[in-house]
Amino acid sequence: MAQSRREFLKRTAALSAASYIGMNLPYRKQNAALAADADSWHRGSCRLCGTGCRVELGVKNGKAVALRGVKDARTNFGYLCMKGMHFWKCMGHPDRLRTPLYRESKKDKFREISWEKALDIAAEKFADSVKKYGNDSVAYYGSGQALTEETYLFQKVFRGGLQTNNVEGNPRLCMASAVGGYLTSFGADEPIGGYADIEKAHCFFIIGSNTAEAHPVLFRRIMRRKLDNKDVKIINADPRISQTSRIADLHLQFDPGTDLALLNAMANVIIEEKLYDEKFLESYVTCKKGKKETVSFEEFKKFVADYTPEKAAAICRGNMTPDKIRQTARWFAGSKGTLSLWTMGINQRKRGVWANNLIHNLHILTGQLLTPGADSLSLTGQPNACGGVREGGGLCHILPGHRLVAKEKLRNQVEDAWGIPHGRIPPKPGYHTMALFSAVNEGKIKALWVNCTSPMQSLPNVDLYSKGMRREDVFMICSDIFPTLTTEAANLVLPAAFHFEKTGVYGCTERRSQLTLKAVNAPDGAMPEVWIVREWAKKLAEKMDDPVISKCVEPFEGLEPDFALPKAIWDEYSQKLTSGRDNDLRGATYTVLQKMPDGVQWPAPTEAYALTGGTVKKFVRGMDPLADTHAKDDKPYQFYGHAHDDGKLWLWLREQADPEEIPDKDYPFYLSTGRIVDHWHTMSMTGRIPELLRANPYAFVEVNPRDAAKLGIKPGDMVEVESRRGKNFLPAKVYEGPTEGMVFVYWHDQHPDRLINMVTKDGYDPGSKEPEFKICACRVKRISGPKPLKPYIV
Repeated sequence: MAQSRREFLKRTAALSAASYIGMNLPYRKQNAALAADADSWHRGSCRLCGTGCRVELGVKNGKAVALRGVKDARTNFGYLCMKGMHFWKCMGHPDRLRTPLYRESKKDKFREISWEKALDIAAEKFADSVKKYGNDSVAYYGSGQALTEETYLFQKVFRGGLQTNNVEGNPRLCMASAVGGYLTSFGADEPIGGYADIEKAHCFFIIGSNTAEAHPVLFRRIMRRKLDNKDVKIINADPRISQTSRIADLHLQFDPGTDLALLNAMANVIIEEKLYDEKFLESYVTCKKGKKETVSFEEFKKFVADYTPEKAAAICRGNMTPDKIRQTARWFAGSKGTLSLWTMGINQRKRGVWANNLIHNLHILTGQLLTPGADSLSLTGQPNACGGVREGGGLCHILPGHRLVAKEKLRNQVEDAWGIPHGRIPPKPGYHTMALFSAVNEGKIKALWVNCTSPMQSLPNVDLYSKGMRREDVFMICSDIFPTLTTEAANLVLPAAFHFEKTGVYGCTERRSQLTLKAVNAPDGAMPEVWIVREWAKKLAEKMDDPVISKCVEPFEGLEPDFALPKAIWDEYSQKLTSGRDNDLRGATYTVLQKMPDGVQWPAPTEAYALTGGTVKKFVRGMDPLADTHAKDDKPYQFYGHAHDDGKLWLWLREQADPEEIPDKDYPFYLSTGRIVDHWHTMSMTGRIPELLRANPYAFVEVNPRDAAKLGIKPGDMVEVESRRGKNFLPAKVYEGPTEGMVFVYWHDQHPDRLINMVTKDGYDPGSKEPEFKICACRVKRISGPKPLKPYIV
């Protein structure tokens, strides 16, 4: 039953109050005083999640003193979450890495060395590895937090210089299934619409996303839309009751991994009750059973007919009923504009691509696409997973500009842009993330560069893969701003400049590229990655006597690293490698980006067009310049994605599929993991901010009250959570959150007793290669009563 406006107001008020935990009055007064004291303000993007909030850094006497939102930015309208308000405190933090650290053996202690010596060692180790063991004995593992210019230059040197496609990044762990879903359903990666649809949507279908805590600024926009329009419906589908669930008109709770049945059952209702858009389907849609197997719509109808609401409710369990499924389908199909939102609960799955396809299916069936308020919008977890990695070529199988490594024509285009011989980029994709760290374990990778991420904490089944990174015959470089669990396993640690201490572009969830200019100096000794890579490549070319490596950085020789160097890299990437591609960014020059309060949405082929803000809706003639350019007929929608050869959207037949590991008599509980509003990723940044650490100093395990009663667990008791891979010891939060038979743990904590990725499973989606962090089997038992715990930051 839909909640009343009064109930909704009470719930949103509670959520708003909760968002200020840790932000007590003295700190708010202190921050206001610091802001008033700033003598200049510098515009840029937030350093944390993928929302792309625009911020201004307050500076006094060359030091960061405050941060505020940009009121005229269409991403956040001046609002920030707690993490966004405080990340500037990382800049002057005493734990910052300030000088290169080196040890020959991982048994030795680090010693400080000069940058000259550090770069010489890095070049020598990588050159020796290639000479002795071949090009694929080296690898780069990057981040969706690195600037586009950084990811682009790293992959250029590795591919064009070292001749390996062993270029990977942590977005494989979070967004690869979303990529696979967009490519196979729409023919092109990244969303059709964007955040502008929030203010126009009449129904929100939020599945596998705790938007309130993972994307709180976007969640505020959703709440505002609901408050301003009483007829707007919010549906939340999640095995756990979260802060997001509390504003929902309808919450669907189910056993983890059973939601493919739910999505197929929704399609069943839409077809049975004739809620689908027959004209849209006839004009724009092909039904697919496999990439090369096309079927009729009648066959699709027959397939989903098996997923009756009654059957799906029995599979899903939880609070699911046939009537709830029918109501959800009717609201979804019948609204003036339905916006679906999801993130890791859908992506981090053994069948994450299929789950994405089935969400897209609902939009394709109903025509809930391409119009105001209607979109199928995957939310991104990192600030540049889209712009730097998905668009910039930061994964083993893709090149810049959404090009596939496997296609010779596309490799040749990149080689021509770089001025290097054809054949220099290998035709075979490199190792995906889980294969990469398996290769490290096996000693196949001899030299590994990890940039701006901490796989010693963030990989699933992390104990297994930590062994390889600790091997004496694996030389590992880490470039980062703080010590982490991964820097502790490295041979060479390189201190990097932080956000606002360097210049570059982030590309957020909605295809929006945004520029952040350097505003303050990095701590003495820390350097921007673009400078680090350029200087390393020059030494590498000398040691390998390979002029092509020099050619990779030749256009950037002699440029100062604060502005001229990143600008030149961006110019090469945007002008040479996005031209003629779906993510055309030629108009989004540094000059244009400096003028735009919230950046530019691609495609934006000219500066004049980019200055309008870019493309709000892809594929719509009159709104997307490429839809006009690629028009094959007079239809209003033109699907020009390179992944589909028929110019159509694809409606997929996808079965319900079990997770790789489900509970049994020995491990009878589901385990799932996620985020909390106060922290981000591995806590290496937020754990060093007192206000955020005070709010949530350590992880805990959420236990359903009915399960707690059976196990004799009371709030605060110490609980062992054990899987076939490892165990954690955590305080219990007895909470009507996870569905019965499921426990939930926040994944940020670094302490060995509370590092939950020791417990998670490393099975992965066969298409996207994204691991199934969200679901594994575990057992739970009470160890003792409450114990005093302390936060743990490396």
